[in-house]
Amino acid sequence: MKHAPLFLALAVAVFTALLNGCRTSSSDLPRADAQVRSVLEQQVREWNAGNLAGFMETYAKSEGIRFASGGDISLGWQTVFDRYRQKYGDRAAMGRLTFSNLEITVLAPDAALAFGRWQLQRERDQPSGLFTLMLRKLPEGWRIVHDHTSAATN
Repeated sequence: MKHAPLFLALAVAVFTALLNGCRTSSSDLPRADAQVRSVLEQQVREWNAGNLAGFMETYAKSEGIRFASGGDISLGWQTVFDRYRQKYGDRAAMGRLTFSNLEITVLAPDAALAFGRWQLQRERDQPSGLFTLMLRKLPEGWRIVHDHTSAATN
């Protein structure tokens, strides 16, 4: 086997290249975490400014996005936007939004999961609940592609 050392060296090189190509750099994880947190901070800022269109900029402009809440599923960016406008059409309905207990898990260089609690402070009530968001890193930045939001029963 006079070609065995060459074959072994080639196999090790290919294996190393594959591992490096599939690995998320540990230095990329904090940056991705911070970028996802920035998207969630943008949501809160836009919501509290009464800007539903700005709030929706954090969602992927795609027919493939999914919003699930209260036993209903809304598919597509425009459908989700219309749902928000119908449910939160004025400042009183929007109230003041806060997020807490945020947990961000970076799954891959272009995928992350965000979990947390939401609460609205409104004149007549303070609804709250949980959310789980799937975000993807798209050319325009990190965007929500799946949103499962639940309301707590008070």
